[in-house]
Amino acid sequence: MYDIVTYTSFIPFLAVLVSLAAVPLIYVSSNRPNLREFWTLAAAFIKFSLVLSLLPDAFVGRVAEFTILEVSPGIALQLKADSLGLFFAVVASGLWILTSFYSIGYVRGAGEKKQTRYFASFAVCLSATIGIAFSANLLTFLIFYEILSLATYPLVIHKESAEAMRSGRQYLLYALTAGVVLIAAIGLTYTIAGTLDFKPGGLFGDILLDPTMIKVIFILFIAGVGVKAGIMPLQSWLPAAMVAPTPVSALLHAVAVVKSGVFGVIRIVGFVFGPEVMHAFGLNMILATFAGATILLASLIAMKQDNLKRRLAYSTVGHLSYIVLGVALLTPDGFTGGLLHLANHATTKIALFFCAGAIYVNLHKTEISQLDGIGKVMPWTMAAFTIGAMGLAGIPPINAFVSKWFLCRGALQADQLYILGIFLVSGLLNAAYFFPIVHRAFFRRGGSDLDHHGEASPLMVVPICVVATLSILLGLQPNLLFNFFDLATGITQTIFHLPSGILAAGVWP
Repeated sequence: MYDIVTYTSFIPFLAVLVSLAAVPLIYVSSNRPNLREFWTLAAAFIKFSLVLSLLPDAFVGRVAEFTILEVSPGIALQLKADSLGLFFAVVASGLWILTSFYSIGYVRGAGEKKQTRYFASFAVCLSATIGIAFSANLLTFLIFYEILSLATYPLVIHKESAEAMRSGRQYLLYALTAGVVLIAAIGLTYTIAGTLDFKPGGLFGDILLDPTMIKVIFILFIAGVGVKAGIMPLQSWLPAAMVAPTPVSALLHAVAVVKSGVFGVIRIVGFVFGPEVMHAFGLNMILATFAGATILLASLIAMKQDNLKRRLAYSTVGHLSYIVLGVALLTPDGFTGGLLHLANHATTKIALFFCAGAIYVNLHKTEISQLDGIGKVMPWTMAAFTIGAMGLAGIPPINAFVSKWFLCRGALQADQLYILGIFLVSGLLNAAYFFPIVHRAFFRRGGSDLDHHGEASPLMVVPICVVATLSILLGLQPNLLFNFFDLATGITQTIFHLPSGILAAGVWP
């Protein structure tokens, strides 16, 4: 395992700032849609390029950091582009490019109002997401986490209908309450540890910890990030938020909001408490109980949903807890599987939501019972949907199979056969609620209302095909393009203090 060397660089701050800087340009260009969308796309490409420029250093143990503001001695608003942060940032910034193209086709095809506010809010969300990814400590994480909550609100209420406003209020109630809980957890942590800086393996060190207090702090942390992570019973805002436009649903479920929640879980387990403290106080079992229950219950609820986006929403709730449960196993393979599923679920789920949006814009259909025969008029869209569904059901060679394979190996490493059973049963339930949609699309006769219809706008269909293809390619070669597998194993080695290469060799201490 290489030694970590930090160096000062402005790039992490620029990566956060670039989409924020695009916001006034988007508003100034409100009467010129093409120019307005140019600023969105330009910011997305620049952000992605800045994030990618930090990757080579991360692979050799060089970590870029930047201090925004020194709050007090030992406490600063600071950014640090470590391997875990870069892993999340590559996923979020890369998929934002595709979501931006897709959004242009969607809002124009659906005739959405307030498009300028829509694109501006999107830009702020991505700034906050990269800020979360690159946060060097709990204080910085909290600030960007709350910015993301506020920036997402205009997107949830975008339609400004009574249902949208009600869903927005519910979202804010959950998100802001979670923020207050996080403040309490962070305050108690600083009182005990004397630091808020993330540290691989945990920041409590050799401190003598009170069992009751450490459990209270852990529960506060998990409640704080569990809202965005969709851990039951904190998930009800998520299906309600499906009233938002479909690209917003993709943002919520694949790119930013919920992934920030599970990213927070990974930070807390690996960089605040650490495997030793988690195991010593049984904190991992608390987390595993809630995550396992969430996986099964969400899958069962998904089967009952006729609304396509709501079925996808409950699927997301379940798959987020795949990541949480993998981390809770406290085994190298489980942790690696959880990290990989953060990326793999992102590409497959965003493909599914993109498909749902294309169906709505093109055919004005929202219910699964309305989808008979649409595979014949929208073959590319439904082929991509089939790929996403296969991946989330754990069928090779789609990328989600790889992460599920490591999650199952992690359960065996932990000698937790019941958790292995949860993963396997959940895969069957995934197939049970996804494959009937595919069957309807390709093997049932459609109505006359499908006559003279074809695919949606290329601005929508091309991103759909790209993410579906990416899901296959990353299943065949997990290190393709961004070295996600190497990043995930490197992060795991750092947290568990394993010698370099031990994961790839398959040899365990």
